[in-house]
Amino acid sequence: MPKQYSQDVKNRAVSYVLDRLDRYKSVYAACEDLAPKLNVGRETLRRWVLQAQVDSGDRNGPTSEELAEIKALKAKVKDLEETNEILRQSAIFFARELDPRRR
Repeated sequence: MPKQYSQDVKNRAVSYVLDRLDRYKSVYAACEDLAPKLNVGRETLRRWVLQAQVDSGDRNGPTSEELAEIKALKAKVKDLEETNEILRQSAIFFARELDPRRR
């Protein structure tokens, strides 16, 4: 199960990396070096830093707000598809019940 970090820990780790990013040749190199010092996984820290760069406009990609909206919309689509399937099945059931050829 993934380890959960508080938003405060994430923010401090990201700012720590971003402050020292000019000393490294890439975000990956910075995260590889700094992650053990912050007691965070390398890939986890790298994803946080990249998302922070996207949110600040330094990098292209969907922002955190857009990702949250996409997630909410996907959940809504799934719910609507399930509702449609229930309605479709109930329509089939009642059509069979009301069929005069069944009597």
